[in-house]
Amino acid sequence: MIKYQLLKSSSTGNSRLGKIETDHGVIETPIFMPVGTQGSVKSVSHRSLKALNSEIILGNTFHLYLRPGHEIIEKAGGLHKFINWSLPMLTDSGGFQVYSLSGLRKITEQGVTFRSPIDGSKHFFSPERAIEIQQSIGADIIMAFDECTPFPCEYNYAKRSMHMTHRWLDRCLEHFNKTEGPHPYRQTLAPIVQGSVYDDLRAESAKYIAQKGCEINAIGGLSVGEPAPIMYDMTEKVTAHLPKDKGRYLMGVGTPQNILECIDRGIDMFDCVLPTRNARHGHLYTSQGVINIKNAKWKEDFSPIDENSTSELSRNHSKSYLRHLFAVKEAYGHEIASTHNLSFYLWLVKEARKQIAEDNYTNWKNKMLEALGNRL
Repeated sequence: MIKYQLLKSSSTGNSRLGKIETDHGVIETPIFMPVGTQGSVKSVSHRSLKALNSEIILGNTFHLYLRPGHEIIEKAGGLHKFINWSLPMLTDSGGFQVYSLSGLRKITEQGVTFRSPIDGSKHFFSPERAIEIQQSIGADIIMAFDECTPFPCEYNYAKRSMHMTHRWLDRCLEHFNKTEGPHPYRQTLAPIVQGSVYDDLRAESAKYIAQKGCEINAIGGLSVGEPAPIMYDMTEKVTAHLPKDKGRYLMGVGTPQNILECIDRGIDMFDCVLPTRNARHGHLYTSQGVINIKNAKWKEDFSPIDENSTSELSRNHSKSYLRHLFAVKEAYGHEIASTHNLSFYLWLVKEARKQIAEDNYTNWKNKMLEALGNRL
C-alpha cells in the first residue's frame, strides 16, 4: 500500500509538510509534478529532470492509450521501463481530456464514447476500463474516472455530474480492489472531488470522497476558467472536509501564485503544463519576477538567465543568447527555457517545504507573491 504521512502542520495557516512512500521512491510534499503527457516532459530530458530533483512526473492516460497503446507499454514492463524513469509516476484517468473533446464524445451512465482526435476511430472509456488501462500502464498513483464540468456550469448539471462521478468512483474502487495489475509493485487509486463552484456540492463531494479512506484525495474541475479567488475559495472549502492524515492533490494548477496560495490552503500536490508551455513562448519565471525573453531589452544582456537557478542551463547561458535562440527558432532555446521554468517551480515547492518546517510559510509566501508580480 502506498502511504501518505503528515509530518508537520503550520501554526499560522493550513500549509503542511508530508511525504508519500511508493515502491519507486519517497515524494516530499508540497510537490510539483512536471507533466509528461506522451511519456516525455516537452523539451526537457530525464537527465535534466533528475538533476532538478524532480521526485515524480505525470503521464496522460488518454494520450498514452491512443499512442503507443497501453498494450505496448505493458509489454515493455510498464511506463517506468518504457520511458526509462525509475522514480514515482502518476497517471490521470483521461476524464479531463475526454471532457475537452466536446463534440467528439457522448457521456452516459456506463461511461464515455469518444472519437480519437488523431484518426477519428471510436473508443469507449468506462470507470472499469480506465482502471484497467492505468493498471496496464503501471503508474504508482492512478486516478478515478470522473466527469470534469466546465466553467460556467449550471447548478443542476453540476449536481447530476457530481453524483455520477461518485457512482463511477464506486465502480473504480470495486474494480481496482478485485483486480491485480500486471506489474510487481504497488499502485494506489485516488478519487476526485467535483461540484463545480458551488459550496454545498463541493462540501458534499469532499465528504463522500473522505469516506473512502484513500491515501490521496484529488480536487478536480478547478483551473478551468474560473477566477483565481473562486479557485482559492473552493480549495479552502474542500480541504476543510478532507482527512488531515491523507494527501491532497489539486489537479491542473497552476501559476506560481496559484501554487503558493493553495499550499496555504492545505494542498500537497500540483501539476500543470504551464511552466513548459509558457517557456516555449519565452515567458520565464524567476524569484525576482517574470521575464519575456523575446523583448529587445535582453539583446545585449550577457548576464546569466538566473545565476541562482538550480538549472545548470540557466546559470551557464545568458539572456542575450537565449533571446537569440528564440529569434532564430532554435529548439535548444525551448530546452533551456523549459528546464529553467521547471527548475523554478521545483525550487518554489522545495523552498515552501523549508519555510513550513521553520513555521514561516505565510510571511515568505506574501513576499514571494509581491516579487512574482514584477515584470522584469
